[in-house]
Amino acid sequence: MVVIAVPTSVGYGASFHGLTALLAMLNSCASNVAVVNIDNGFGAACFASLINRL
Repeated sequence: MVVIAVPTSVGYGASFHGLTALLAMLNSCASNVAVVNIDNGFGAACFASLINRL
């Protein structure tokens, strides 16, 4: 199973316009976690589509 992490720049706990969430996701060191850029839902959808093709 793959987890796709999408940090957001707005909402509860959003600090520095999503930079804090992005860095926390990148530092998680968990296997099978794909992190896309801040507010990049399109990139996450493209990655999910690539996973479905396998």
